[in-house]
Amino acid sequence: MTLTPISSPILSFEFFPPNTPEGLVKLRATRQVLAALEPVFFSVTFGAGGSTREKTLGVVAEIAAEGSEVAPHLSCIGATRDGLAELLDDYRQRGIQRLVALRGDLPSGMVDRGDFRYASDLIAFIREHSDRTFHIEAAAYPETHPQAQSPQHDLDNFLRKCDAGVDSAITQYFFNAAAYFDFVDRVRARGCQVPIVPGIMPITNFTQLARFSDACGAEIPRWIRLRLAGYGDDVASLRAFGHDVVTRLVAELIAAGVPGIHFYTLNQPGPSTAIWKAATGR
Repeated sequence: MTLTPISSPILSFEFFPPNTPEGLVKLRATRQVLAALEPVFFSVTFGAGGSTREKTLGVVAEIAAEGSEVAPHLSCIGATRDGLAELLDDYRQRGIQRLVALRGDLPSGMVDRGDFRYASDLIAFIREHSDRTFHIEAAAYPETHPQAQSPQHDLDNFLRKCDAGVDSAITQYFFNAAAYFDFVDRVRARGCQVPIVPGIMPITNFTQLARFSDACGAEIPRWIRLRLAGYGDDVASLRAFGHDVVTRLVAELIAAGVPGIHFYTLNQPGPSTAIWKAATGR
């Protein structure tokens, strides 16, 4: 393991743009709760093909106006060079300083991928157009992207993102710390030193988690899957067990010296807050 322990890893949270006015009100309350933990930034997802572009812009503008750092997601899917240049200029004018650059998944029935095939192409264009205006985050997959030909091929793809000018990376969520440590070691062995921040998914709903994990390739270890399935309709016990599992994971990662922790909140403040406080004692 090639991590250098640090006293205070950075904290960040991901949101998705709500579809309803009620969801927006709820997200504002969620941000107030999470802002008390002093995160370095909030990220906001971006629908494939720009399907949530206006909603993303609205949430990003609100967070920026509140004085918090915000990192909008950008996707290759359906993006054009002209459209992306316009969006980058808009973000720059709004004072946005951080982006999350992703390939994205082509929605069913969508044919036009746009002008960018890979995240490395997207990152290279951002650097070409905006130079060092933005801190660029990229995605990393400790357990291998589900569409990758092999773990080695996936590692090569990640290194292309590093070469294109990425500043740091956020991983897909995982429940096996050894997968993260192995991935970091393999990246470092290839000479890439960008910080790789673990992505963390709280466990609150087994059906939802299983669906997400099957789609993104994140492994739920068999013992965890069996325990979660065994709780059935006992939501309280399931969430208590999930809290303990993820808290132990976060505590292990922090003790090992990870550069940060990034929570996939699903716009829910409680689980991430409880895990962070329990794992850090803050």
